[in-house]
Amino acid sequence: MPNIDPLLNVRIGIATTYGRPYYRFSTYLKTLNLSFDSILPEEIIDYSGDLVLTTCKESPKQCTKPLLHDDIFEHHPTVIKGKMIQKLSFNFEEEDLVLGVDPGQRIGLSVCYYEKEIESSFYSSVEDLVSHIIRVLGGLRAKRKIVKIGDGNMQIAKEISSMLNLKFCSSFELEFVDEKKTSPKIKNFNQRGKRDMLSAKFISQRYGHRYLIQPLSITG
Repeated sequence: MPNIDPLLNVRIGIATTYGRPYYRFSTYLKTLNLSFDSILPEEIIDYSGDLVLTTCKESPKQCTKPLLHDDIFEHHPTVIKGKMIQKLSFNFEEEDLVLGVDPGQRIGLSVCYYEKEIESSFYSSVEDLVSHIIRVLGGLRAKRKIVKIGDGNMQIAKEISSMLNLKFCSSFELEFVDEKKTSPKIKNFNQRGKRDMLSAKFISQRYGHRYLIQPLSITG
């Protein structure tokens, strides 16, 4: 899975005359190191770019151009990035949302959507990790939502899966994955969390025994 940002070659326009939405759109794109065009709302229909960020009030009633509105800021930045990729309808083979988890003292996380990694991070507590996973699973649409957890620390792995089952109110697939040889050899082992995040990415690409987890509201 090549780590190439699918948004790098996309032309994005910000179309709003309101200061606050413009600031939030532009700040988010700058954080992703993405360039953008500043256009007026009346220029949206004729804009030659790929995606337009605007407000609900300034959005044209009929438009074939992919649009995202300022209400996306209700979501986590990872979910926003995923929604941008989804809106652009990239011709990737699988519409899967796959989360790889490397359990340990620091818990690595890799989030892959439409076969592209959209987040690489680490967490120091199971509670914080599970809360974030729930935000991502609930915020992005996918044919299949799969959480892959390495088996290197089964105590933490089972704690994560149990907490997800208790707190996430929808179905998802769970895999416990063989974690052998997923830890990369990094020259500077003091690089905080880098090893855990890379291990999580490798875990997301492996296969294990798959369980379909149903929410407790269905299973009782």
